[in-house]
Amino acid sequence: MSDIVEATARTVQGTVRGAVEKGVAVFRGIPYAAAPVGARRFRAPEPPEPWEGVRDALAFGPTAPKRPYAPPLDRLLPDPAVAGEEWLNLNVWTPSTGAAGLPVLVWIHGGSLLHGSSAVPVYDGSAFARDGVVLVSVNYRLGVEGFGLFPDAPANRGLLDQLAALEWVRDNIAGFGGDPDRVTVAGESAGAASIGALLATDRAAGLFRRAVLQSGVPAALAPDAARGTTELIARRLGVPATAAALAAVDPEALLTAQTEVTSGGNPLTGRNSFQLVVDGELLTRDPAEALRTGTGRGTGTGTGSGTGTGTGAAAAGIDLLMGTNTEEYRLWFVPGGLTERISRLKLRLALLKFKVPNATARTYRANRPDATPGELLGALATDLLLRVPLNRLADARAGAPASTYVYEFGWPSPVQRLGACHALELGFVFDTLAHPDTMALTGPDAPQELAGAMHRAWVDFATTGDPGWPSWDASRPVRFFGPGAPALVLAPRDDELRGWGQG
Repeated sequence: MSDIVEATARTVQGTVRGAVEKGVAVFRGIPYAAAPVGARRFRAPEPPEPWEGVRDALAFGPTAPKRPYAPPLDRLLPDPAVAGEEWLNLNVWTPSTGAAGLPVLVWIHGGSLLHGSSAVPVYDGSAFARDGVVLVSVNYRLGVEGFGLFPDAPANRGLLDQLAALEWVRDNIAGFGGDPDRVTVAGESAGAASIGALLATDRAAGLFRRAVLQSGVPAALAPDAARGTTELIARRLGVPATAAALAAVDPEALLTAQTEVTSGGNPLTGRNSFQLVVDGELLTRDPAEALRTGTGRGTGTGTGSGTGTGTGAAAAGIDLLMGTNTEEYRLWFVPGGLTERISRLKLRLALLKFKVPNATARTYRANRPDATPGELLGALATDLLLRVPLNRLADARAGAPASTYVYEFGWPSPVQRLGACHALELGFVFDTLAHPDTMALTGPDAPQELAGAMHRAWVDFATTGDPGWPSWDASRPVRFFGPGAPALVLAPRDDELRGWGQG
């Protein structure tokens, strides 16, 4: 302890001790809910027990039970695991615990609701704190623990965890210099999908005033469609598909069964997976539908506490920044060689499966004359699953009282021909290009000036609600981050969007 410059902060449960690192106060592993084990397993999160004295918050807390990404993704997406039971913890980076009224950005990690944690080095919040934003990163329950669907347990437990973390921020962040009325919630991939659900639930009203969706769309399944993965895991273990039965299974055996059931696919080609569920309580409607039909009717105030008619209406008062990477599919197709294995026949079959109009397919081919069948399928799937839904949401918000901003990240990584793939933008947003784990995706020579521009846009959005380019309107302005200098483009690739009935 003698070599550490200490920082302390007071929470509702007690005082925590962090460390000052390069001028930034960092607190790691603070519990925001009780450990979800024993009698609390598969239950909604409960408040943590208070403590006396000062609790050390010097190391990342335990991560939720998970397995590493399967090869070859494990080398591209490092995913540290920290042992222990207090999985429901968070970290805070702040310029100063003596400050007041600073903007706050709460980060919800991605990972297909199976992987990831707040301990991933790419998510280091030092640059945000350096630039005047309090950064909070959150762990939540994953896989069957967080999103398995049971008749004897609440659904969407991982989402309930995220809500509990946001309530912790509301009640405690002032002690770290943050303003609970200036909270932005941000996430990527499954984290962005989670934020879509948070926008659509009344339980989140007042907890944040801005939101960032990176490479993920609002979505949830009906219970009948969602329970299949849980049932397959239970069948593999030879037990009923109930929380009580799975709670009695050895945790390692449960993880093994979960991995076996959910392996063998990816977000674009499909697989057994965990999804958010329209449970009739927390989520009463599909979030995408709720946001598209509710955003134009709300009378939100911009603080997240607006009133409106119907689920999703309050989201009209939430400023929104969202976007995709140009070649999302390459992370899932390229490392395992799937791009090369897609023949013209397989492409035709996929077009039939996705119900892609012939005219749309011809437009994509004409715009990419040198593309292989695998690259064409990847471009079509990227837009169908990510870019088109986000554009539709932006269009639906055109009459909302809050602003909507759209970006696209296009800088191509030289690593394994990954191009502008899924997750590549994270090191730019967090300004962590120098970290070796970031370089696994970016390589060693990623442009720092582009990271500076993208990070600054996120800082400005969290601070003022304006990332630095025009908000969405009929001209469809999109901020492109790379290749080259950031640039504003109006209605990019609009001919392709129109082919999906968009525009």
